[in-house]
Amino acid sequence: MSLLKKTLSSFGIGTAKIEAVLQQEVLYPGQKVQVHLHIYGGAHEQVIEHLDVKLRCRYIAEAAVDTESDFVPLRQRVDETYTLAHWSLVNALIIKPGETQLVEATLEVPWNTPVTIGDNKVWLDTELGHDQPLVKDQHSVTVRPDHLLDSIFSALESYGLRLRQVECEALDGFTLPFGQEFELVPIYGPYQGALRELDIFAYRDKDAIQMWLDVDRPQRGRLTLLGDEVSQGKVTHHLTLHNGCNDADAQQVVVEALERYEMEN
Repeated sequence: MSLLKKTLSSFGIGTAKIEAVLQQEVLYPGQKVQVHLHIYGGAHEQVIEHLDVKLRCRYIAEAAVDTESDFVPLRQRVDETYTLAHWSLVNALIIKPGETQLVEATLEVPWNTPVTIGDNKVWLDTELGHDQPLVKDQHSVTVRPDHLLDSIFSALESYGLRLRQVECEALDGFTLPFGQEFELVPIYGPYQGALRELDIFAYRDKDAIQMWLDVDRPQRGRLTLLGDEVSQGKVTHHLTLHNGCNDADAQQVVVEALERYEMEN
């Protein structure tokens, strides 16, 4: 390679490019997804030694704030990034000038992958490496709930409850370090005027959905996470819905639990 080409390559000029293309528009937790990686040759032949694909998300955690006070330490919300699935190139490949190569990758979408509602984001990070700086590609991914969770929200909607906010929050003691909080409010129906809001914290794995219900509690403010309260055992209304449960039974269990909880409060 000439000195000029080496200089241009050091600035990313004339290097190979990467584009990742998902083979389906929507992802569902618990499935596998195929990703086609299109590699486009640059101005000169290059050896590709590093090719990484990561399915990633963010969740909210709490961290202590350093203060000079002797009282209870303040805490603040911080964003954490988590890699849900990871694929790497095993053997190096050579890409010639102007050439296009296709590499196929398979990613397993974890059961507790966040549903992309509201501010919840899931994205694909792709990195292409060689003897020059990394070339990156990133784009957002749409994740929808599996049929069981979807049927539960359909039942709640039929009772006039609507999603107002969804957050992905830290959760201790499980395989993945987070779960999702769904905040619903009554728009019409039997719960309008009877409760102010319903908060559901959900954690999904291959065996079941675990759900914690918290009804009409005071505003937590922005420094207390429902996930922390779940981890500490402060949210006692807990349901486990196994995968063998059909949609109608799951809907009935959740609605009956909500009715019992609402009567208690």
